[in-house]
Amino acid sequence: MSDFVLRTKNVSKVYKNHKALDKVNLTVKKGDIYGFIGQNGAVKSTLLRLVTGLSFPTDGQIEIFGQNSNNHLNQAQKRIGAIIENPALFPEMTARQNLEVHRCQKGIPGKSCIDEALELVELKNTGKKKVKNFSLGMKQRLGLAMAILSDPEFLILDEPTNGLDPIGIVELRDLIKKLNVEKGLTVLISSHILSELYQLATRYGIIHNGQLIEELTLEELDMKCQQHLKIKVDNPKKAVVLIEKSLINANYEVLSDGYIHLFNYLNEYKKVSKLLSDNDLIIEHFSQSGESLESYFSKLIGGETHV
Repeated sequence: MSDFVLRTKNVSKVYKNHKALDKVNLTVKKGDIYGFIGQNGAVKSTLLRLVTGLSFPTDGQIEIFGQNSNNHLNQAQKRIGAIIENPALFPEMTARQNLEVHRCQKGIPGKSCIDEALELVELKNTGKKKVKNFSLGMKQRLGLAMAILSDPEFLILDEPTNGLDPIGIVELRDLIKKLNVEKGLTVLISSHILSELYQLATRYGIIHNGQLIEELTLEELDMKCQQHLKIKVDNPKKAVVLIEKSLINANYEVLSDGYIHLFNYLNEYKKVSKLLSDNDLIIEHFSQSGESLESYFSKLIGGETHV
């Protein structure tokens, strides 16, 4: 059985003379909460529409649950629950009535799934209240209930926190985590709001101008952005020996260019500098470095603001 829920292989999408996607190779592993990051625009939604079968690639291949042939791909897509753009809700109906219509449209057997979905998204007690009187957060949770009604294995959410107030964002975030942990759902969630994805995702893909420019884990992202003392001396090997001998629990790495990144002792930089100079090391560079997540992504895409 494949460890990958989704793989795209050189997927491109062209609309007339505009190339929306350019040879995208994206991988989502089973159990991931995959944060799909990019500027506000149509590119992220374009890929999600291809994955869910709402559109078709101009070139390349999409593989879902190990299946990539047309017939098998259609079957694999039935194991996906998705909210692409805004959920289609009937404002004059209740939450339960909306889910009943959706259940019939999708041919989902039995009505027990409605109670389970409403309970999971904490809308079971809305009774006869019509959707037109729901808050935006409640509507988003109802959309999520529609997406999980068929008990999918893979959940795709397109900008689900757009327009929500801080409380609504926290509620939705906690719900997605709950679905991931308790139901084992793999989640692909797109957003241009990095701070929100950072509190949720376990892996990331960054797309810009239709190209996937980086995939990385949360740990790799933290390492790239972590604050540290950036040190370069004339004898790195001697410096490392001194650091290990004299600095308790020193957390550091030596880069291929000879720079040493010391991740603790940020508030004791004078002690570190003195240690090196007292042992006849010539300090060529010594600074505090690291960056915010926003600045890292901004730099990655060429300095343009996107979060």
